[in-house]
Amino acid sequence: MIFEAAVVFLALLWALSLWFFLKYRKHQQELATQQAQGDAVRDQRIKELAKRVDDYQNGTVRMGEAIHELRAVVAPLPDKLQQLEQRDPNDVTFSQAAKLVGMGASVSELTQTCGLTQAEAELMRKLHRGN
Repeated sequence: MIFEAAVVFLALLWALSLWFFLKYRKHQQELATQQAQGDAVRDQRIKELAKRVDDYQNGTVRMGEAIHELRAVVAPLPDKLQQLEQRDPNDVTFSQAAKLVGMGASVSELTQTCGLTQAEAELMRKLHRGN
């Protein structure tokens, strides 16, 4: 009778252990599934952020190229301005040229009327076009 009770007790203990094991295994599978879903979301977010970083880098490179081009355009302007300031005011009337540009004079008209060089006439036109 003790032997039979021990066998029944061990059978119940085995069944209970099996039930806990199956429950634990199911819980681990759920955790693994949740982890996989979280990993997929994280990986997608990393891809999106990497694309945004690439876009920002490309924009920065384009902006740097544009700034470099602007420097090349603007660099000679101080020297040209100094040359214009050092010219004899009797030779060229820049205020007259500015008025003519405001009235819509072309570059060739400025060179003929005011005695400006082509580069000076273009500069006057660019400087005073909106006035």
